[in-house]
Amino acid sequence: MRSHAIPVIALAAALSFVTVLSAQQAQAPAPAGAAAQAQAPRKPASPPGTAATQVGGQWVTEKPGADPRYTGGKWIEVTYGRPILRGRTEIFGAAADYGKKVSGTDPVWRAGANVTTRFMTEVPLVFDGKTLPAGEYSLFVDLKPGAWTLVFSKQAFQQKYDPNNKTETWGATNYDKANDVLRVPMKAGVAPFSADQFTISFVDMTQKGGKMALWWEKTLATAAFTVGS
Repeated sequence: MRSHAIPVIALAAALSFVTVLSAQQAQAPAPAGAAAQAQAPRKPASPPGTAATQVGGQWVTEKPGADPRYTGGKWIEVTYGRPILRGRTEIFGAAADYGKKVSGTDPVWRAGANVTTRFMTEVPLVFDGKTLPAGEYSLFVDLKPGAWTLVFSKQAFQQKYDPNNKTETWGATNYDKANDVLRVPMKAGVAPFSADQFTISFVDMTQKGGKMALWWEKTLATAAFTVGS
């Protein structure tokens, strides 16, 4: 009877080939798509956003036939984190709990997420008869049912969260009313659609002013302003 056993030399050669092949496969680069996906930075839960506009300028045609160019405008800009509902409802709450979902234990809302929301204007702005000088400020909202108050503050803020820092704000944590520069009443109402991601924008704009709008879920609040001198 013939033996069907594999000769020892042949078996060793086969095992050696399999070992080399496995090593080559382990060292082979991953497909480009998979590698890119693995190396891509993780998107923050509340991506950063910017709202900007220009006021006080004019469109000028510098020579016949040329396209008009906007000149002399002054920038107004807001930088903020943009939280997303992700299926949540009644994000601002109701009655005695109004605002607690977004503010937590802070006395005001950071008007966004993560680092303190920042407001910059190159020109004085007049809100409700009160002038906000040109400059940079932290922006907060004092939340009350149907009665929001926009808060501009000169308090220093943290670029990176430090739990041991008790004087500079992170979001609205450490907020101190003593640093308020201006408090402005806002008109808060119900929007016809639900905004999934918190949005700040400038609406009804003219060269003399407009409104800053804060919109999340079905709550839409605005503060009107004019360009000062």
